[in-house]
Amino acid sequence: MGAALAGAALALGHEVVMVSGPVLVNYPEGVELINVLTTQEMLQAAGEAFQNCDGAIGAAAPCDYMPRHVSTQKLSKTGEPLQLELIETPDVIATLGQSKRADQWVVGFALETDDRRFRATVKLERKLCDLMVSNGPEAINSSENQVELLDPSGVVIEHIRGTKEHVAERLLHQIHHRLLSS
Repeated sequence: MGAALAGAALALGHEVVMVSGPVLVNYPEGVELINVLTTQEMLQAAGEAFQNCDGAIGAAAPCDYMPRHVSTQKLSKTGEPLQLELIETPDVIATLGQSKRADQWVVGFALETDDRRFRATVKLERKLCDLMVSNGPEAINSSENQVELLDPSGVVIEHIRGTKEHVAERLLHQIHHRLLSS
């Protein structure tokens, strides 16, 4: 979805900075690509890039959790259970939403499996987004997507279904109409 959004933004004449984790995606030519490995690196790179941008679209699904302790050596079998403790990672889009200037905007994505619209609306408010795109896990590794675009009050602006390129074009149309033309 990120590559499709970048392509649609480039087609409209925008400069695009893409902060991307390790994915098997070919981004369009003309994108300024910043590669990262961890959610913490994504937060730092996105925060630095956002300072010089008009807006941000958070289409990535970075890890929500990471191990509390990371071993520097192989863990050998002991015959005993191994307990893995996870801690939350920073929320990249919420951090951008909290730091945005009056002339900036943030559009988030909420990938949910249950109560999609409700959970997307909660994320919209909590992350201080200007718009929220609600979609499901069926979009992962698919050329198609089906989304709902929510306004700041949680009202569905548009249901969009089709190729990721079509969805991206419609999302950019709405962003232009609602966030850039005012």
